[in-house]
Amino acid sequence: MQTHDIRKHFLDHFIKAGHTEVPSASLLLDDPNLLFVNAGMVPFKPYFLGEQTPPYDRATSVQKCVRTLDIDEVGITTRHNTFFQMAGNFSFGDYFKREAITFAWTLLTNSVSDGGYGIDPQKLWPTVYLDDDEAEAIWRDEIGVPAERIQRRGLKDNYWSMGVPGPCGPCSEIFYDRGPDYGVEGGPEADEDRYIEIWNLVFMQNVRGPGGGKDNYEILGPLPKKNIDTGMGVERVACILQGVDNVYETDLLKPIIDLAAELTGRAYGAGSHADDVRFRVIADHARTSAMLIGDGVLPGNDGRGYVLRRLLRRVVRSMRLLGAGDNQATMGTIIGKVIDLMAPSYPELETRRADIVKVAVGEETSFAKTLAAGSKLFADAATATKKSASTTITGADAFTLHDTYGFPIDLTLEMAAEAGLEVDQEGFTALMAEQKQRAKADATARKTGHADLSVYRDFLDRGPTEFTGFDELVSEARVLGLVADGARVPVATAGQELTVVLNRTPLYAESGGQMADVGTITTGSGVRLSVTDVQKVGKSVWLHKVRVDEGEIEEGDEVLAAVDTAWRHGATQGHSGTHMVHAALREVLGPGATQAGSLNRPGYLRFDFNASGPVTESQRREIEEISNAAVEANYQVNTFETGLDEAKAMGAMALFGENYGDVVRVVEIGGPFSMELCGGTHVVSSSQIGPITLIGESSVGSGVRRVEAYVGMDSFRFLSKERALLAGLASSLKVPSEEVPGRVEQLVTKLRDAEKELARVRAEQAQAAVSGLLDTATTVGSTLVVEGRVPGLDANGLRSVVTDLRGRVADRQAVIALFSPSGDGPDAKVPFVIATTAAARDAGIKAGDLVKEVAPLVGGRGGGKPDLAQGSGTEPGGIDAALSRIREFVG
Repeated sequence: MQTHDIRKHFLDHFIKAGHTEVPSASLLLDDPNLLFVNAGMVPFKPYFLGEQTPPYDRATSVQKCVRTLDIDEVGITTRHNTFFQMAGNFSFGDYFKREAITFAWTLLTNSVSDGGYGIDPQKLWPTVYLDDDEAEAIWRDEIGVPAERIQRRGLKDNYWSMGVPGPCGPCSEIFYDRGPDYGVEGGPEADEDRYIEIWNLVFMQNVRGPGGGKDNYEILGPLPKKNIDTGMGVERVACILQGVDNVYETDLLKPIIDLAAELTGRAYGAGSHADDVRFRVIADHARTSAMLIGDGVLPGNDGRGYVLRRLLRRVVRSMRLLGAGDNQATMGTIIGKVIDLMAPSYPELETRRADIVKVAVGEETSFAKTLAAGSKLFADAATATKKSASTTITGADAFTLHDTYGFPIDLTLEMAAEAGLEVDQEGFTALMAEQKQRAKADATARKTGHADLSVYRDFLDRGPTEFTGFDELVSEARVLGLVADGARVPVATAGQELTVVLNRTPLYAESGGQMADVGTITTGSGVRLSVTDVQKVGKSVWLHKVRVDEGEIEEGDEVLAAVDTAWRHGATQGHSGTHMVHAALREVLGPGATQAGSLNRPGYLRFDFNASGPVTESQRREIEEISNAAVEANYQVNTFETGLDEAKAMGAMALFGENYGDVVRVVEIGGPFSMELCGGTHVVSSSQIGPITLIGESSVGSGVRRVEAYVGMDSFRFLSKERALLAGLASSLKVPSEEVPGRVEQLVTKLRDAEKELARVRAEQAQAAVSGLLDTATTVGSTLVVEGRVPGLDANGLRSVVTDLRGRVADRQAVIALFSPSGDGPDAKVPFVIATTAAARDAGIKAGDLVKEVAPLVGGRGGGKPDLAQGSGTEPGGIDAALSRIREFVG
């Protein structure tokens, strides 16, 4: 059975059993504990945590997941994958153990013609938690599994939680026996290579407390409702149903390996473990990369972007190690194959095919440059190793190549072997372990996102805050609760800062790139609170951050919540202006200029978008002109709610990767000009936005650009300031305003010519000084010391002179040390450069050591290599002492 059919059988089985099918969420859900969705239940966490009321009692999904903790193990074994699909069925206070076990068993063992997978029941082994007599009885007495095939296991294996305080419960796992060829008999307790887990049924019934690890926490008590959360590994079931040993031989990964073999000329499974590892890395990482890019991740240097960059670069590196040429571009072909294979289940990949391939190919091109730079750095490290009479490149050097320059360790190992060297792998591994430990500690420290919500649980259970701000700016409301320092309080007095929860509010809570409203909460008795921020908890309850200015506020008070009208007007200008700029960008740059992030506040907007290169000046002008033409057209701004599919059919733009509900809000400006899914506040007509002035365009990461703009009065003030600046320049230059650019260009040309002439004169002076320095050089012991002051040179000029002098005495044991003092007092600077000849280095005299000796004497610091080093100080008076120290050192 093909993987796509396995998915379909699963969903059909549970839909038939009354479950609502829920499409896979994006891999990028907004979760404080996760980089990526890593389990099928993650999108349902708000329901399990009580933050939101589920719209159904039963649900089923096949969720795409990414786990990258074991990224370095991928390919080495066949057990590790970064991307996988988790099929699950969920009950929110509906059915429990008996139904969950029965649903799983019938799907696994029913014949294919009856909608099952047709797995031999004799090969299935359930496990249950140590004291879960109920689950064991169901397996034994109702399902009919012999008692000897049911095993009890402890907290680590058969008790599940999210790793943070919250819902938890015992679980029952289902294992498949692959037979004696794969290990010893005795069930999962004896061998989890032979007996592989294919399904985990979690009986979510308790609440856990804080603690680390899988078993270091306290069970606090029962949940209000008993829930079911299960996860079946689609890829593992595919291995069984397709009769293959591991996931890399299944229908969605083996074709990628076959393609890589065709492109490189190497064969998979031909006896080379190293080659097989590389093929598996290519298949796994290419698939994960395509899925991440499809959900909006772009290569970067931190967070999600860094993970993607690392995955893509491991693909490129593996292809090269398998024989792909340095100039052979393969990423586009491989990612295209991934899309062909995965699109039947994830059609959005086909929709975004061009963008996904473009990002991957761009990273391949970028990495080619990194490899070239890394090869040079490796060559330097290898040369230094050999000169130190060692045959082992240090772990620190290997780690620096890997961590700072993105140079893979196995490529370092291979190049070291070619150079007749080894690598201190233990040292490298130790440094990697330290880095992982730091990352793990950081991740543990971040896992507090759900623990802090307990104080708001009562409000979440009551239902969502009624947001009235689309229709009114002042609303009557009731105080549901006051929270100060993480705890509920009955009353708050003047001077206190706290959080207020209302039953209804016109104040917009920060979301969708729009900053929160500010405003006031008042009562008829003179109580006044200033609202400084508004946030959401559980995406449903508004939290008003306030300062009590006057009076005393109590829970239950009737109040008036009011938005600062000037703030709201500016905010709507900024948000509507963002839509205008987005539409103009797509018109000028093409449909690929899709949103990658935004921020808008009164009078200002910032918009990030996908792009392959900078926006030209002419394109900038065109974007600005199109935006302002739409403003002048005074388009009506219409908002309405509709179904997600209907909105997309109308052409509404959706932020890819955003988790939209079934009902969405559409903001339409000027009919086809702009139509986007958006929950923000907007102007009534486009002319209310006022002028839009682009003030900047820049890069914020690989493949992502940013434009910034002012709108309304802020735009006018900016233009007025620019006009005043231009008028001032025109007055100073004594030319009309329109002639200022030409006049400035003339002055810049003259300045550059003067700088070139000054540089020429300094070079002549330096050359004259060179000859004099050689004439006054002294010999200390066996070493010629060429030393002195050469004023007026910067570090580059000084380095050039030192290099020239070293060339003139290259046949001798010599040290060249030059200082170039300039300025007085606090403005004093003393750049210096020291070089050594080969004979001096053979005698143990290294430039880097000399710089460390003399730098403190001139009030500075420096460093470098044995042949050339440099530094800078601020104390010219120390030069004589520094020169004296050099002579002592070489003597």
